[in-house]
Amino acid sequence: MRNRGKRTKSLIVAFFATFLWGGITVGPSIADPITYSDMGYTLTDIGTLGGSHSVIDDVNDKGQVVGRSTPAGDLVLHAFLYSKGEMTDLGTLGGYASFPVAINEKGQVIGVSVTSGNMYYHAFLYSNGQMTDMGTLGGNYSEPTAINKGGQVIGWSSTAGDSWRHGFLYSDGIMTDLGTLGELYSEASDINDKGQVVGFYQDVEDGLPHAFLFANGNKTDLSLGGSISYASAINNSGQVIGGSTTAGDLYYHAFLYNNGEMTDLGTLGDDYSFPVAINEKGQVIGVFSITIIPPPYPYIIEHCFLYSDGKMTDLGTLGGDWCYPQAINNKGQVIGWSDTAGNLTSNAFLYSDGKMTDLGTLGGDWSTPYYITEKGQVIGTSATTGNLNLHTFLYSNGQLTDLTQVVFDLFLVDGFYADGIHHGQIFGDGIWDGYWSHAYILTIPK
Repeated sequence: MRNRGKRTKSLIVAFFATFLWGGITVGPSIADPITYSDMGYTLTDIGTLGGSHSVIDDVNDKGQVVGRSTPAGDLVLHAFLYSKGEMTDLGTLGGYASFPVAINEKGQVIGVSVTSGNMYYHAFLYSNGQMTDMGTLGGNYSEPTAINKGGQVIGWSSTAGDSWRHGFLYSDGIMTDLGTLGELYSEASDINDKGQVVGFYQDVEDGLPHAFLFANGNKTDLSLGGSISYASAINNSGQVIGGSTTAGDLYYHAFLYNNGEMTDLGTLGDDYSFPVAINEKGQVIGVFSITIIPPPYPYIIEHCFLYSDGKMTDLGTLGGDWCYPQAINNKGQVIGWSDTAGNLTSNAFLYSDGKMTDLGTLGGDWSTPYYITEKGQVIGTSATTGNLNLHTFLYSNGQLTDLTQVVFDLFLVDGFYADGIHHGQIFGDGIWDGYWSHAYILTIPK
């Protein structure tokens, strides 16, 4: 399906960081990868573009990495591609900086670059060693958000005068405006490998958001009969998830759109539900409301649901009131977090084969997962004892491992944060030599 940056950051924040880093005294750099090994773990510092810093933004299933690094002098940031042990500077569109967003399985990279004159930024596509300016929809700014395996890109662009933002589809060198029916604003939320796009637009008449599916040049409105709707994701079978108010706009329900048919996923007895993710089998995870105390002083909680084979199932909790799902793999395994008994702490969970497993913490009061593999390995973060620090964990084969502590104990790299895991390799960032952020690949014992 589509590839997105694992940790999307505000361009303004990124630009600001560039100027901050430009004022730092130049520190030591590692231009070439260096590998360290201990106790079955192998840590590879993938180096920099000649400066002191490097950070990972996305990884594909082939282990190709995209990120940002400072060239010599630490005055600017450039996007890089790391593949087969070599880091390549992707350059810019004529300005001082570039930032990657995502990489697909073909090694095509999307991102943003400042253009000549250092006033504006445009979306770029890097393919076959060349950076291409995708342009705009008439304004001065554009930014990509996802790319599919065929190299089709979605994102947003300002229109003429920079007054409004419209979603776009970029394919075969052409940027198509997804808000051409007089909409004030539109957004492309997701794209599948068939080039089908979902999102929402702000209607010029009522000013309300409406979900859409864009396929084969045609835009289809998606709604459960109410005035407000959003579409958030689409799988490679063309199944769409989103949320919509029902007729009368009193309730908001999750929906599944498949083969021209809208299905109201409903709730388990209360007023609202909304989806979070869908896998390739069409299984949907999301949240539904439960009213514990009715108005005029209501107490409403939320539980996780799994929608599969036409049935919505309450996943329960770890003893507390609240639950929120984060992701689902193609085996139907769900990760998320839940309050524990007393609602004073919240722990990461793995839901598999009808059972919710408490993954625990690294000694603190909370943990949350954010990535799951097809093998059921989970990456997340947890507070440590006393809630003094935030560490990355790996949950695998029933065991919770503090990766931040492992990397520090074995390799003296501090603050390791994982971005993803692929085929036994964990990709992340850490603090090298006491201050400088470097990108790392951690290979874990089999």
